[in-house]
Amino acid sequence: MVDVKNRWALITGAARGIGYLTAKFMAGQGCNLILHSRELSHPQKVLEEVKAMGVTAYAVAAELSDPDSVKAMLAEIDNKGTQVDIVMNNAGMQIAYRKDYFKTPVEDYVESFKINTIAPAMICYHFMPKMIERGFGRILNTTSGIALEPEQAGYSASKAALDKITIDLGSKVEGTDVMINLTDPGWCRTDLGGPNAPNAPESAIPGIAVGVFVDDKKSGRYLNAPFFAGLSLEEAVAKAEAQFDSPYNK
Repeated sequence: MVDVKNRWALITGAARGIGYLTAKFMAGQGCNLILHSRELSHPQKVLEEVKAMGVTAYAVAAELSDPDSVKAMLAEIDNKGTQVDIVMNNAGMQIAYRKDYFKTPVEDYVESFKINTIAPAMICYHFMPKMIERGFGRILNTTSGIALEPEQAGYSASKAALDKITIDLGSKVEGTDVMINLTDPGWCRTDLGGPNAPNAPESAIPGIAVGVFVDDKKSGRYLNAPFFAGLSLEEAVAKAEAQFDSPYNK
């Protein structure tokens, strides 16, 4: 199992929900953190909490629907000299639920793809070559299990596109210690999931982060957090390595 102590992880959408819980979990493993949110003031609570746990951390801000804002955030991280070994693209947006889905506006797709596909792709493209050069890296892109629901077409299509990007990139690093995989918290009671979701956000831990800790050089997998609910991190890693194979050469 990978030891993340003193490594640096970028977590997008870290101020609340699954991102907040992920930040606390990673800090508990000794991982230093770059905490992203739309505004610098938003992650101050979690920033103080993870620092109190003994790790180094700082906040960055970017509007993920604006590529120039994403570029500025990445430049800021570079200018600080932070070596990012782990990327957890957690942030996402559910635009709308359209009961009259035949009237889904184009804007649902445009805004969904900006935030849920293009921004995480930009972040992958920025850090992955550096990881390859150093010979180590972990990227987890948060996807969704939503299927057969045209009511959520913009959101689900943008996540399907992110799946494709992740699997295709994974084919280039399969068998190396740079691994890129998909993670899915399941339907949880967060601002995105809504109050009627069946699962508590805490149920996503440790599964939402298990792809950081696996050490079997396999990429392109869909690591669904509910499969690991109730397990210790060590148990979750063992299950991921034993039961979740890469999609290549099949």
